[in-house]
Amino acid sequence: MSCRWGTELWDQFDNLEKHTHWGIEFVERYTKFVKERSEIEISYAKQIRNLSKKYQPKKNSREEDEYKYTSCRAFLMTLNELNDYAGQHEVIAENLTTHIICELTRYIQELKAERKSHFHDGRRAQQHIENSWKQLESSKRRFERDCKEADRAQQYFDKIDADINVTKADVEKARQQAQLKHQVAEDSKNEYLTYLQKFNKEQNEHYYNLIPHIFQKIQEMEEKRIEKVGESMKTYAEVNRKVLPIVSKCLDGMTNAAASIEPTMDTKQVVESFKSGFEPPGDVEVEDYSLSMRRTVSESSYLNSRGEGKPSRSNSRGKLWPFKRNKGSGPEDCSHLPPEQRRKKLQAKINDINKELQKEVDQRDALTKMKDVYVKNPHMGDPNSVDPRLEEIGQDIDKLELESRKYEVKDHSTEHHLKSRSTDFDDDFDDEDPLPTIGTCKSLYPFEGQNEGTISMAEGELLYVIEEDKGDGWTRVRRNEDEEGYVPTSYIKVSHIRKHCI
Repeated sequence: MSCRWGTELWDQFDNLEKHTHWGIEFVERYTKFVKERSEIEISYAKQIRNLSKKYQPKKNSREEDEYKYTSCRAFLMTLNELNDYAGQHEVIAENLTTHIICELTRYIQELKAERKSHFHDGRRAQQHIENSWKQLESSKRRFERDCKEADRAQQYFDKIDADINVTKADVEKARQQAQLKHQVAEDSKNEYLTYLQKFNKEQNEHYYNLIPHIFQKIQEMEEKRIEKVGESMKTYAEVNRKVLPIVSKCLDGMTNAAASIEPTMDTKQVVESFKSGFEPPGDVEVEDYSLSMRRTVSESSYLNSRGEGKPSRSNSRGKLWPFKRNKGSGPEDCSHLPPEQRRKKLQAKINDINKELQKEVDQRDALTKMKDVYVKNPHMGDPNSVDPRLEEIGQDIDKLELESRKYEVKDHSTEHHLKSRSTDFDDDFDDEDPLPTIGTCKSLYPFEGQNEGTISMAEGELLYVIEEDKGDGWTRVRRNEDEEGYVPTSYIKVSHIRKHCI
């Protein structure tokens, strides 16, 4: 059903003015809503990014080492997807600003100017018809007044004309006065009729042409405003809908990250991380003190050889290999680590060196080709200009190859020690007679001897050396007659060693 404000609301100028003013305020309120939503999206995206950054692994930290586990890698993937997810909320904020806030802000200014113009025309038309009405009312009152004066003049003449005592001259004068008043009244009537005709014509033009035209423009303006709000609301939904595919991909990425977790792989990684490489101790044999015989110790028993024979020389029992260190870092040859872990560390160093070596070789090959080009085409460059860099790269390659061979030797020796040390430990305590002192040492770091066959020491403590390091990273020391055991060689500084002491 169609409706026209110009015909149906012809007398509601003031209400239309109030309504259109409210309409502009509504657009402004909706624009403010979108702006606040945009600010929320920006703030939310920032918080999400900060959260993702907060839980990212720190470089060269223990947290970074944890990401060898599939569950930790899955968490890192989730954090990365979350960062991308935050980016989509930034896209929402940007599109809301560009496609709605800026657009509506510009449109509101245009709308205010258009509304002002229409109602200015309406007021001018209203003022014109009011002026015309005032002229009509003024001519009507003048006509009414002149008619009353003509009527009074006629009555006065009739009275004078009937009085026999009045002279003829007075009667004539009264007659002329009455005629004059009648003429004035007639002129007033004609003027009134003219204004009446003019007003009716203008009123018809005002209410059936001019006002409908102005109100129609106002109605079109209002419908356009409503349509504009509707388009903005649709855009608002589309801005949010547009990022859903990417948000969905982010969520799919998180789901895939969760699916990538392999519990068996992670538990296997624990073995790779902590496996020492030692064989477990053998059975403890019976010691019959009722017989005058020496106790035999199982050759495969690491536990017996390190502590059971002489319990007074071991102050604690626990793990089978001591690593704990409170200060400093492990030596370059990783001798402070158990054989299996040492082998892995050394192999990792070898791999890193080989990567650097390959880079240098590639660079040397590239420079060699460049030099060949310069030799064949001297105008392109001086071949000798490449020589200093080639020499420098050659020196770097030599250093890396030397370092690689050094670590390979250590890696091979580790495997040898891993096989031989298990039998060495079995023989360490076979002899009941205490070993003689061959030198002294000072501890560089505190050490907690929590494992069988080891001894604790404090930083700066002086101890006696009774057996040198056999290449496995451990030195046998004695504190007093009843306390002796192994400590990491890298934790002590040995001095005054007497050679060939038995």
